[in-house]
Amino acid sequence: MLEHLFGSKTRVKLLQILFRHPERILYVRELARLVNVQMNAVRRELANLETIGIIVQVEAKNASEGTGTERSKYYKLNQACLMYHELKALLVKSQILEEQELVHRIKEKSGQIDLLLLTGVFTNIDDSGTDMLLVGNIKTGTLEKIIKEYEANSSTSIRYTVMDKKEFVERREIGDKFLYHVLESKHVMVVDNYQIG
Repeated sequence: MLEHLFGSKTRVKLLQILFRHPERILYVRELARLVNVQMNAVRRELANLETIGIIVQVEAKNASEGTGTERSKYYKLNQACLMYHELKALLVKSQILEEQELVHRIKEKSGQIDLLLLTGVFTNIDDSGTDMLLVGNIKTGTLEKIIKEYEANSSTSIRYTVMDKKEFVERREIGDKFLYHVLESKHVMVVDNYQIG
């Protein structure tokens, strides 16, 4: 949707990454890897974004240690840009719509789902251990395909965990550390046939 508004899928992916990590300083090769696009296309879009003031180039000494090289160009989101808040709101709304579509496709095509919980990247929690927990009779091949498509379009990596009913019940009964941490982390419960809450 946004690529039609902004005129470039690469530009949209770069904006999504930059707005997801507004304080982070990134270099060209790293951005090319994250958006899975050739470096020349990334350089061209970064030049466009810099020209209109959405990003700024920063000195290598300000960048995180151990990344890039002395010759690498480093960029950071310009939070003083006049359009910063409007762009952020637009990108957040777009992300919500994409996540809703992802959830709809998973519920519709991935088998019998008894529990679907979103955490991690979906709730801005870094240490959750997983981003998505699914319990039930899940078609893992279909699920993997849906998630890979979402990852390619959103430049977001999703860690997901699949359990059948028996494994989930057993791990819950013994107080499994991983499962306990996921259930206690900030999360969004999409399907909850176990009435966990």
